[in-house]
Amino acid sequence: MIDLKPRVFSGMQPTGNLHLGNYLGALINWVSMQDTHECIYCVVDLHAITAEWQEPDELRQSIRRAAAAYIASGIDPKKSILFNQSQVHQHAELAWIFNCVARLGWLNRMTQFKEKAGKDRENASVGLYAYPNLMAADILVYRGTHVPVGEDQKQHLELARDIAQKFNNDYRDARSPSRSSSGQGRA
Repeated sequence: MIDLKPRVFSGMQPTGNLHLGNYLGALINWVSMQDTHECIYCVVDLHAITAEWQEPDELRQSIRRAAAAYIASGIDPKKSILFNQSQVHQHAELAWIFNCVARLGWLNRMTQFKEKAGKDRENASVGLYAYPNLMAADILVYRGTHVPVGEDQKQHLELARDIAQKFNNDYRDARSPSRSSSGQGRA
């Protein structure tokens, strides 16, 4: 068994200005966790494009403003890793793999999609629907052990656990020689 160092992963979308709720609900906790955990904080710009079109120049400015707000709130780049999600291709790559692992029934139960898509679900993007798979990838690519999020994201954390378990079970079974009809294991 791998001994995991306590590692925090969390992030916020760079849409709109960060507000008092972001500060009181997340950033204060993030700042305090820097002294007790390895912390990775991310501006989740890939998540920002799931719901609606983002003007590229405005999104770039919003990303910079969000990173500046993290730092102004006390996130110390000498203590924590702070980066822009889309600059690390593993987020999108692992999300694609999780799109192939997660089940439609699991995603159909996600209340966040239902709330954000509203009555016009037929016109919602696939990205909004698969948002929880990207969130799972965000967390698991870094082997996050602590994920401070709001209550509205609890269901997504539970899904991340389910995806990780299914992936691990499927991968372990795929490597097992007993699954091959010739008796030889797969590469």
